[in-house]
Amino acid sequence: MSTSTQKPVTEAPLEGSALWLAAIVLATANFIAVLDMTIANVSVPNISGSLGISSSQGTWVITSYAVAEAIIVPLTGWLAGRFGAVRVFTIGMALFGACSALCGLAGSLSMLVIARVLQGLSGGVMMPLSQTLLLRIFPKEKAPAAMALWAMTTLVAPVLGPILGGWLCDSYAWPIIFFINVPLAIVCAPIAWRMLKRYEQSLIRAPIDMIGLVLLILFVGALQLMLDLGKEHDWFASTEICMLAVVAAIGFAAFLIWELTERHPIVDLRVFRHRGFTAAVAAISLGFGAMFATNVLTPLWLQSYMGYTATWAGLTTAWSGVLAVAAAPVAGNLIGKVDPRQLIFGGLMWLAIVTGMRAISTTDMTYWQIAHPLILMGLGLPFFFVPLTALALGSVEEHETASAAGLQNFLRTLSGAVATSIVNTAWEDDTSVKHAELVGLIDPDGSTKTSLVASGMTPDAANSTIDNLLQGQSVMLATNHLMSIVVVIFVAAALIIWLAPRPTRAVDMTQAGH
Repeated sequence: MSTSTQKPVTEAPLEGSALWLAAIVLATANFIAVLDMTIANVSVPNISGSLGISSSQGTWVITSYAVAEAIIVPLTGWLAGRFGAVRVFTIGMALFGACSALCGLAGSLSMLVIARVLQGLSGGVMMPLSQTLLLRIFPKEKAPAAMALWAMTTLVAPVLGPILGGWLCDSYAWPIIFFINVPLAIVCAPIAWRMLKRYEQSLIRAPIDMIGLVLLILFVGALQLMLDLGKEHDWFASTEICMLAVVAAIGFAAFLIWELTERHPIVDLRVFRHRGFTAAVAAISLGFGAMFATNVLTPLWLQSYMGYTATWAGLTTAWSGVLAVAAAPVAGNLIGKVDPRQLIFGGLMWLAIVTGMRAISTTDMTYWQIAHPLILMGLGLPFFFVPLTALALGSVEEHETASAAGLQNFLRTLSGAVATSIVNTAWEDDTSVKHAELVGLIDPDGSTKTSLVASGMTPDAANSTIDNLLQGQSVMLATNHLMSIVVVIFVAAALIIWLAPRPTRAVDMTQAGH
């Protein structure tokens, strides 16, 4: 049972400069929350070196934020109803600034991961609520402009993240990538409260599914810890990893049973009865996970074995977003005119083809040879993301739109976190396998070593030179192998989308705010 403590909103939409000031504040909040999903990607080697940890441990900086964000997204609707969307948004932004400062001050991996978790929890409410509040303050006839602004910040932030992160790491130090959020939060949070508090809607005292929340945190946390710690503990040869796997499996099973029988579930799993929604979510999870895997792997490869600085690795990686921004309006205009399944299939197959180009890379590639397929990759991203969201939400009943949007965002974010852990471990393991395979093939008769020694090198220096060459080729082969696997995943996602029927209704985005 729910009770209201406030009267419904009767305030007119904002106009003129007030409207755009509020819109900029909301867009800034969404921008920094999305930015922090990618700004640390190229900074992992710097952070790892500074804290004295391995690159596998360094990826915890990425996954801890993503997992925390994934967990809080399904709670956003309940939080907004219980405490007010404006209040939750404003507090979330203030906490985001404070947690960003803690990230920058962290002197150990454990402190940094804890701060990133808190940052992810606060950032996770900012993204959907910025969308909700934009739709609330804009006149109804200008709702498309509000969504265009929100979508643009969502597209541009991941593009700028690697560039900004790389430049700040090279020019200053890695803590600066977190400190830059602090002044933005300090300025924007009070402005948001002052301008938007009169748009607060009725509070709904809905019950919170505490058992569902605990089970969600339990199985997601155990799964992520298993993936992050697996390599260091030799996977299932370790009792700890086996226990984490059991906890994740039992927690997931209990979560499914509880959520399907609970009257007020924290995650409404009943929307999976719609075949279109299930197929769309499967496609977006596979596609986003594959894309995130390449986005994490590329800067690691460039910095670790191609001699790129963090700045140049960021500039190279960011090319994938240039054409994405340009193509987004085209993809949006085609929705409703073209079967969205055709757009999604075309976008995913394009991503598969371009990734296939990246699966034949060599160690002597120039900057533009590396950047060229990344530029082309951006062309397919909007045709994958934009219509897929419309297809997923258009496949459920209208009153289920908010639940479906939250569940879709949860699984999309979680797939990115899982992909980050898997790709880093798989890359290092495959490199070791390729190294072992090549040892018996390189310089079998010792002629190369003899030539190097004859040129003036010591035997140890000659061995080191040969091993460095061997390691570089092993890394390249492992990178190409993983890119080939990503191609298969993109193709699988493209084929899955045909399991979905064409949506029968257009989506009212005001119902998808959280």
